[in-house]
Amino acid sequence: MRYQINKGAKQYGAEIVFEDIQFEIRDKEKIAIVGRNGCGKTTLLKIIAGEERLERGSVHKDSKTIIGYLAQTTFADEEHTVFEELESAFEHIRGMQQRLRELETAMTHDSSEELLNKYANLAQEFEENGGYTYEAEMKTVLTKFHFHEDDLVRKIGTFSGGQKTRLAFVKLLLSKPDILLLDEPTNHLDLDTIEWLEGYVKRYPKAVVLVSHDRMFLDDVTDVVYEIEYGVMRRYPGNYTNYQKVKETDMERAKSAFARQQKDIQRLEALIEKFRYKKNKAAFAQSKIKYLERMDKLEDPKSDTNSFHAHFVPRVKGGKRVLEINNLKIGYDHELCEVNLEIMHGAKIAVLGPNGKGKSTLVKTLMGQVPPLSGSFLFGHQIEVGYFDQELAQLHSNKTVLEEVWDQYDTLTRTEVQTILGNFLFHGEDVLKQVDCLSGGEKVRLSLVKLVLSKPNFLILDEVTNHLDILGKEALEEALNGYDGTMLFVSHDRYFISKIANAILVIDEGKALYYPLTYQEYMDKQRNSDVEIKQQVKQEKLNKGKAVRQINYGKEISKLEKQIAVKENELEELRDLRFEPEYYHDYQKMNELDEKIDDIHNEIEHLMALWEEYSENMES
Repeated sequence: MRYQINKGAKQYGAEIVFEDIQFEIRDKEKIAIVGRNGCGKTTLLKIIAGEERLERGSVHKDSKTIIGYLAQTTFADEEHTVFEELESAFEHIRGMQQRLRELETAMTHDSSEELLNKYANLAQEFEENGGYTYEAEMKTVLTKFHFHEDDLVRKIGTFSGGQKTRLAFVKLLLSKPDILLLDEPTNHLDLDTIEWLEGYVKRYPKAVVLVSHDRMFLDDVTDVVYEIEYGVMRRYPGNYTNYQKVKETDMERAKSAFARQQKDIQRLEALIEKFRYKKNKAAFAQSKIKYLERMDKLEDPKSDTNSFHAHFVPRVKGGKRVLEINNLKIGYDHELCEVNLEIMHGAKIAVLGPNGKGKSTLVKTLMGQVPPLSGSFLFGHQIEVGYFDQELAQLHSNKTVLEEVWDQYDTLTRTEVQTILGNFLFHGEDVLKQVDCLSGGEKVRLSLVKLVLSKPNFLILDEVTNHLDILGKEALEEALNGYDGTMLFVSHDRYFISKIANAILVIDEGKALYYPLTYQEYMDKQRNSDVEIKQQVKQEKLNKGKAVRQINYGKEISKLEKQIAVKENELEELRDLRFEPEYYHDYQKMNELDEKIDDIHNEIEHLMALWEEYSENMES
C-alpha cells in the first residue's frame, strides 16, 4: 500500500465536499478520479500532495514515498537553463554519481574488500537506474512536448506561460515520483502528444492518480476508477467504460431493490392499518409494527446525471454550398499553411493537427480576426455563422448572467431568457451571479446559451469542450448530433471528435488535407498507411540488397555474435579493473576507465542493432 485515506472528510465552511471516504493507492495502479465539476476531485489531489488537510479522518503514507504534483513543480529561478532545471529531476542519479566519485577517491588509500563491494554495488545500482542514459531520456520527453534540443540551453524566463507549464510537466515526468498526480494532463496538448502521454502513463513503473475529462484517455490508461458523487466516494475496478457499465447496473439493481422494499412497506402498513384496532388481530399488527421499525430501510438511490439541454436550430437553412476556400494562405508573421476546401451543407468537419500549425489560425482567419496572407474564401448564400472561441468564451463582464444574455437578445421576454438559462443549469439566483465570478465551465455554458439564441446554420467551434465536465460533453454531443446544419470545429478530444465528425481536415507541415471519413475511418486509414509504408520501405531494402549483392545473413550474424562476445569479455575485464589498486588509487585513471566502459557499451549496442536487423531480414 503506497497511500491510504481512512474515513476522510473535507469541507469549506458549512459546505461539505466529501465525508467518510475510503481511498487507497496500491503498487503500480493507474487510478482515475471522476465526478462533476466542483465535486472535490482536485481537492483530493491537493490532499494527497500535502497541499491541503482533511477535517476528519487519517492518512497513512510511507515516509519514503515521493509524491509528484504538477502544481508543486515551479521554477524558483527562471535564470536557470532548461537543461539545469530538467537535470535537477535526476538528483538521485547525480547523487549516486557523486558517491561513486567519493568512493573512487577513498579507494586511493583504502583497498578493503568492504569498500570495494560497496563501490561495486553502487556502480551496479547507478547503471540499473539509467545513470548512462538519463540525458537521452531527458531529450526524448522534451521533444515529445514539442520542444527542440536547442531549447535546453535557453533560460526558463524566455518561454511563454504555456511553454513553462509544459516544461514543468516534462520535469515532473522525468522526476518519476512514487505517486504521480495529474490534473487534466491532456489539456492544451495536441493529439500526437496525447497519444504519446497515454503510452507513457500506461508504462509508468509506479502509481498514477489522475483527474481528466478525456474519456478515451481514461479508457486506455486506468485500471481503477474512484467516483465522487454527492460527497460519497465509490471504487470501481476497471477502466472508465467498465465503470459506466457497472454503475448503471448497480443503479438499476438499487432502484429495483428500493421499489420492492417500498412496495413491501406499503403492504405492511396497509395490514397494520387494517388490523391494529381489531382485538383479535392487535398482536399481529404490533408484530408488523416492530418488524417495520427493525427494517433496514434503503435510501432512494440517486445519481447526479443532471446536465444542460441544448437545441441548436438554424434560423434559415442557407445555401447548399456553405464555404469555398481557394489558395488561402494563413499565418501571422509567416505562412503556416495553404488551404483549399469546399464545405457543403451537412458536413461536420474536425480540424486536426499539431499545435502551432494553423488550426485556430484558420478559424480566426475565417472569422476576420486574422487577415489572410493571400488567397480568398467566400461564404455561401444565406450562411449565418455561429462562432465559439475558446478564449472569448472566458467572458469578462460586471453584468449579471441575466443581463449578459438579455442585453444582447432584448426582443426576448425575461421569462424566455430565464427559461433558456435554466436549460443550461442557471437556476434561481444563479442568473443574478456576476459574469466575472463564474467558473470556466459556467462561462462556457453561458457562451453556448448565446450561440443557441443566435440560431446559426454554420457552427465554427474552437475547443468548445474545454472546461466542460464529462456530463457536459455528453450533453453537447447529443445537441450537435441533432443539429441540422454544418460544422467546422477544432478539438483535441478524440471521443468528442469520434462522436461528431463525418469528415477530417488535417493541417500539418504547411498543408491542409481533407478526408471525407469519420475519425475511426481516418485512424484506420492512417494505421494501414503506416503499415504499407513500412512494408514498402522493407521491400525497397530487400530489392536494393538483391540488386547490389546477396548477403549471406547466416555468416554475418555468426560474425556479429563473435564480435559481441569479444566486446562483452572486454567489458567484463574493464569492469574488473575498477578493483585494481592501480585504478582505484588513481582518480584520473578511474575516469578514463569509465569512459572506455561507456565506449564498449555503445559498441555492443551498435552490434546488437545490426544483429537484430540481419536476423529480421533472414527471417523474412
